Amino acid sequence: MTEIQELLNQIDVNQVASVLGTDPASAQTAVEAALPTLLAGMHHNAQAPDGAASLQSALGQHQDGLLDGGVDVSQVDASDGEKIVGHVFGGQQDQVAAQLAGTAGLGGVGGDLIRKALPILAPIVMSYLAKKIFGQGGSGQAAQTGGTGAGGGQAGGIDLGGILGGILGAGAGAGGSAGAGQGSVLDSVLGGLGGLFGKR
Repeated sequence: MTEIQELLNQIDVNQVASVLGTDPASAQTAVEAALPTLLAGMHHNAQAPDGAASLQSALGQHQDGLLDGGVDVSQVDASDGEKIVGHVFGGQQDQVAAQLAGTAGLGGVGGDLIRKALPILAPIVMSYLAKKIFGQGGSGQAAQTGGTGAGGGQAGGIDLGGILGGILGAGAGAGGSAGAGQGSVLDSVLGGLGGLFGKR
């Protein structure tokens, strides 16, 4: 199981569907599209030292235990999520959602649904990364690579770019280990992200 799928499995799609006002199948597709896109946006931002430092600072504010025992979507602060989404995509979240909606494999799920899913998922992704990077002790030692980080994205010894790249690389489903239906959606989304970033 990839890390993206592990995170997806912690999200109650029925709760998300209720919040979005849609059916569980459409919610599942929207979540599977929006979640790796958020990670890809953060990965793009982390390539610059100031972006990596800003992301690390934000992650420090999300050591909130949101993922402990599974995600309760009703506990997600969507207003905080909206701020995260705006920062990640530089105000282009509407365009990102629209482009994702046109990606093959999404079964006609509209950009408006993906757009509504982004701020719900953003705090969940931040909490997941905070837990992964800072661990239970909050020291940040777990994610230190000791390398020079040729790809950029290091902040305070934590290679955020490398961590996010690793999660995204595993999420591409190249090994054929994706669950039923997830591989094609994730492959389509991640494959179509190239044109979404770098246009600020």
